[in-house]
Amino acid sequence: MDKPKERYLTDASGKRTAVVLDISEYEQLLADAEALEEIRAYDEAKASGDPAAPLDDAVARIERQRQ
Repeated sequence: MDKPKERYLTDASGKRTAVVLDISEYEQLLADAEALEEIRAYDEAKASGDPAAPLDDAVARIERQRQ
C-alpha cells in the first residue's frame, strides 16, 4: 500500500483532531487489521499446544454447542 496523503481536520487552535482517508485507503486498513488479527489468532492457537482438530469436527462441535 502506498503511503496515504496525510490530511487532517483541526480545531480552532490548529490541533489535529481527525484524519481524512480516501475510502479505498480506509478499506485497505480494515483488511490489513483483519489479516493481522487472523495471524495473531493463529499464532496464539499454535502456541497453546492444544491438539489440532479437523475442520469438519470443529464445525460439528460448534453447531452442537449452538443448540
